[in-house]
Amino acid sequence: MLNIDLHCHSNVSDGLLPPAEVAMRAAANGVHALALTDHDDVGGLAEAAAAASAAGMAFIPGVEISVTWRGKTVHIVGLRIDPTHPALVAGLADIRQGRVARARRMGEDLAMSGIAGAYEGAYEYAANKQMVGRTHFARWLVAQGLVADVRSAFRRYLTPGNPGYVEHEWTSLENAVGWIRASGGTAVIAHPGRYPFDHRETHLLLDAFRALGGEGIEVITGSHHPSEYGKWADLARAFGLKASRGADFHAPGEGIDIGRLPALPHWCQPVWQNWPELESQLSLNVA
Repeated sequence: MLNIDLHCHSNVSDGLLPPAEVAMRAAANGVHALALTDHDDVGGLAEAAAAASAAGMAFIPGVEISVTWRGKTVHIVGLRIDPTHPALVAGLADIRQGRVARARRMGEDLAMSGIAGAYEGAYEYAANKQMVGRTHFARWLVAQGLVADVRSAFRRYLTPGNPGYVEHEWTSLENAVGWIRASGGTAVIAHPGRYPFDHRETHLLLDAFRALGGEGIEVITGSHHPSEYGKWADLARAFGLKASRGADFHAPGEGIDIGRLPALPHWCQPVWQNWPELESQLSLNVA
């Protein structure tokens, strides 16, 4: 079985490691094929691809696009994209412009709760200053001793109903899927179990996504509890969607490491089935 990880982040968005180091870590962990999927930015793909090639690992160019659907944030991963496609490039640039404004408002909201200097602190943690986001705020909160770790930061702050969370309008589901498809890519719903949707809303999302040309959902992901894997595998099959697998790696010690996930359930159709990029890895694995 190939070890395929199709969701991870570098310091081009909210990861901690540079793109080349992410690729080298994946190779060291026995990953055969890796997708770098930074939030709303493709600036790390060339560096990661070069490091993956040097390590003999297949590389899948990707991105994770921020979407607002029915008033809630949803993330759509694009796999096998052309990062130079004009529509995708322009769309991602528009999203990034809104990120800085959101970060400033997050800092202001934390200040109202008695936590001063949060925006400036988070800004220092962001290697890409256009991409200051919640994870950078979380790391700063940990450094200030206000919480024990990043997960605790998200439980206490930065999420709906808690200090530091602000509403923000991202792009539409139609735009995100359209940009990915126009660039030759495959659209996948990231970590579907993380969204605050009930049974009906989840089904509506899957229907709308499929109708727009979306092809897959993440079944095995670091954001899902193992007890949820079967549920999302069943929903993928019920809605005619392919299954993806990705750790959603951000940094060593933060969640599951790259390539450390279990295999997809046997009844899933993998999103990577028949990808030509994997042929050399399959032949090496068989040999």
